[in-house]
Amino acid sequence: MATKLPVTVITGFLGSGKTTLIRHLLQNNQGRRIAVLVNEFGELGIDGELLRSCGYCPEDGDSSSNIVELTNGCLCCTVQEEFLPTMLELLKRRDKLDCILIETSGLALPKPLVKAFRWPEIRNAATVDAVITVVDCEAVAAGTFASDPDAVNVQRQADPNLEHETPLQELFEDQLACADLVVLNKTDLVDATQQAGVVDLIKGELSRAVKIVESNRSQLDPSVILGLQAAVEDNLDARPSHHDTEEDHDHDEEITSAHVILNRAFDPQQLQKQLEALVQQQEIYRIKGFVAVPNKAMRLVLQGVGTRFDQFYDRPWQPEENRQTQLVFIGQKLNPVEIESQLAALAG
Repeated sequence: MATKLPVTVITGFLGSGKTTLIRHLLQNNQGRRIAVLVNEFGELGIDGELLRSCGYCPEDGDSSSNIVELTNGCLCCTVQEEFLPTMLELLKRRDKLDCILIETSGLALPKPLVKAFRWPEIRNAATVDAVITVVDCEAVAAGTFASDPDAVNVQRQADPNLEHETPLQELFEDQLACADLVVLNKTDLVDATQQAGVVDLIKGELSRAVKIVESNRSQLDPSVILGLQAAVEDNLDARPSHHDTEEDHDHDEEITSAHVILNRAFDPQQLQKQLEALVQQQEIYRIKGFVAVPNKAMRLVLQGVGTRFDQFYDRPWQPEENRQTQLVFIGQKLNPVEIESQLAALAG
């Protein structure tokens, strides 16, 4: 029987650095022929376009055929409808591939996806080489998923509802519980004490002996991520989940995405200042997209997690492209009309 095609699942919360990690793996592929399946939360395909612009070009020609986007829902909720037919199409080309990377949305549970590799249509052709969970060290250190015990006790006395874990807390824990390797990303943004606290928190959620590797902007050698040979689909019982006893699960229905497309350019500093204001006004977790900048021939990539923003130019605008500003917002109870109105009001 032919060797199974290894598949690496890369999961992690919103803005943890999953796309940056995959982009780095593609740019440093060491001769590997890699296909990527991207599960976007939002409709603009920002992550897929970022990966296409990284300069990776497989031997068989068009790199776009090796990067596939699923934008019709979270993979763990649409495994049969979305993932299965796409995976079967990729497996038809398995003789031209060395591995597949799957980037889940920040809202996806890993286990429902891994279970699909037990299906007869996939089992004989592919195996889950590993589940890699990427953690934003600075965000966790800032208290996104951790609180001072004494402060929590005071809050719980004032509000008994805080006895219950939030859906986002459970998601974070489930992504860690399924991991074969944890990438602790953005360690350059915290001090040693903060980092030690995050490591202790992560270790408390790991159900098995799992390595934690440090990273700055997801810059890791591919040999650390690929070739772990965990055959994850065969040992799911060792990866407990909050949803193991449920036939189905529901995400927080209030978490939505909104996209804004504006046919104009923006001054990066002014735009970021307005986005920072929007984050204060609305419950926005994540902002990502491309920005047209006046008198600039290159496209600006803008990414935000909470109030922290990152900007870089990834490539020149192509002659046939419309120089649009395209942004995706992910959060709770978003008001897309207000978001677009405030951005459109910025001076040109």
